[in-house]
Amino acid sequence: MASRENAFVEITPQVLLKAYACGIFPMAESAEDPALYWIEPEQRGIFPLDGFHVPGRLTRTVRSDRYTIWVNRDFNAVIDGCAEPAQGRARTWINERIRALYTKLHEAGHCHSLEAYDGDTLVGGLYGVSLGRVFFGESMFHRARDASKVALVHLVARLRAGGYALLDTQFVTDHLRSFGAAEVSRRQYHKLLEAALVGEADFAALPLDVPVSGARALELALAPAHPRQNKN
Repeated sequence: MASRENAFVEITPQVLLKAYACGIFPMAESAEDPALYWIEPEQRGIFPLDGFHVPGRLTRTVRSDRYTIWVNRDFNAVIDGCAEPAQGRARTWINERIRALYTKLHEAGHCHSLEAYDGDTLVGGLYGVSLGRVFFGESMFHRARDASKVALVHLVARLRAGGYALLDTQFVTDHLRSFGAAEVSRRQYHKLLEAALVGEADFAALPLDVPVSGARALELALAPAHPRQNKN
């Protein structure tokens, strides 16, 4: 379900957070269209954090530390990467209003990026919104094989370490399904969302200024229970 919002109505970061708390999120038709659409899918994509799966080959890549994963190092570059045309996506839904809104949320501490670097070169990443004990994944990109997938493993590790209860993926793709993503009904999603908005998670439970090793990320992402007590 989608509803079009007038191009000239201001949406503040505070309004955007309230929208997330109600189960809706904005998208644009294209980068050139100034209007936004409020989206509330009939079937919502989520990751059960206790059921995250990492394919065997990717496990080896993560453990090898082929890519160094940084947090909030270059948020704008991640937005740029996510806005690039990609296979199966000739146009981007990230317009200037989307960029401005999420940049303000980032500056306010509610929006975070994870970046995958090969040496000094940014080769992939993702970003999303943190609210309560929910992380709303927005978009991801890669310029090198498995770069965004490695960033996803590190994200799940961080969320589990910080006591998050829900990772919202909005929609489910075959790519995300291979990690354990599943679809739930709108009604079921709202129940999960309501419960996960109670309390506060800690996105900084793992260091923000020092990369976490791949081995540590796998340990946390695949642990049988939320290891909130582990801080590093």
